[in-house]
Amino acid sequence: MCSSVCVCVAPQEVSEPTKEEKAVAKYLRFNCPTKSTNMMGHRVDYFIASKAVDCLLDSKWAKAKKGEEALFTTRESVVDYCNRLLKKQFFHRALKVMKKKPEKDAKKEKEKEKEKEKEKEKVKSDSSKEEEKKGKKEKEKKKESEATEAKKEKSDDSPGTPKKKKEVKKKFKLEPHEDQLFLDGNEVYVWIYDPVHFKTFAMGLILVIAVIAATLFPLWPAEMRVGVYYLSVAAGCFVASILLLAVARCILFLIIWLVTGGRHHFWFLPNLTADVGFIDSFRPLYTHEYKGPRGNNKKGSDKTDEKDGASSTKAQKSDSDEKSDSEKKDGDDDEEEDEEENTDSDRREDEGSQHSNGNDFEMITREELEQHTEEEEEEDDEEEEEEDLTAMTMGKM
Repeated sequence: MCSSVCVCVAPQEVSEPTKEEKAVAKYLRFNCPTKSTNMMGHRVDYFIASKAVDCLLDSKWAKAKKGEEALFTTRESVVDYCNRLLKKQFFHRALKVMKKKPEKDAKKEKEKEKEKEKEKEKVKSDSSKEEEKKGKKEKEKKKESEATEAKKEKSDDSPGTPKKKKEVKKKFKLEPHEDQLFLDGNEVYVWIYDPVHFKTFAMGLILVIAVIAATLFPLWPAEMRVGVYYLSVAAGCFVASILLLAVARCILFLIIWLVTGGRHHFWFLPNLTADVGFIDSFRPLYTHEYKGPRGNNKKGSDKTDEKDGASSTKAQKSDSDEKSDSEKKDGDDDEEEDEEENTDSDRREDEGSQHSNGNDFEMITREELEQHTEEEEEEDDEEEEEEDLTAMTMGKM
């Protein structure tokens, strides 16, 4: 006899979540940033693990109460708690799979690329002949175009005009992951737990009460029924008045437009039918525009446009002039250094010549002084002789 033994392994039963776990999961569900996408043909909401950890570290469970320790102290404690929530099937781990283009589209793209290459080769063969003829003309035009391009590049490179690149979002889909673990990082987790928010519960409750109250309208007291009747009449009159105003403002606009020959555009309550708030729909009271011929204004506007264009061209010229001036200054600095060296040598020669001229001047002045002193001595001698002669003659007398 042969006997066979069958061993059956029962799956581990998941215990029911506690009130605390439900509260934490509910807080995480409504406060952690989520996104929606398709998974296995169903619309699901998913979140990123790192953001969930940050959300719980900022919650009330991360703050210690009197006589109690905080539930979340570190990121590791949050990860351990989220593993408990994952095992109790509040959410599950998913894998991002980038969508690939189908083979048909890839083949079509390759065919298009081949056709484009053939067209380019044909164009090149045709253009090679034309380029030889246009080569001489282009050389002359290049010189003119380079100057204009330089100005355009300067104006484009000015601050305040950054070039924005289009960001292409990569498409992906979610698939269930084999390893159901909660890891801190950029891992994706899909929500299974979907509780009803308090606001939606309250709105639904109010709607149910309103429907029941409307069905029991015949049982209401007489005073309440009369009050509701007057309220309904007032609301109907208000709606009718708004409709009449909308029609009347259009009629008024047409009358003024026809009388003035399309020159005056007058709108009463222009925002009445616009997509704005209730109060803003009655602001402003009216608008008026004149669209007739205005010679003086046109001339004035043309002048202002010319002035604006001139100012813009001047601004561009000033930018180019500043850069050219800076280049010139660099060249002038080098020339000034050479000139300074030359001037230093010239100054030394001039100083030497000045010293020599000064010595000559001193020599000349000494000779003149000696001559003056000799002349004065001769004059003094002559005067003495004359005095002696006069004295002799007076003695003889």
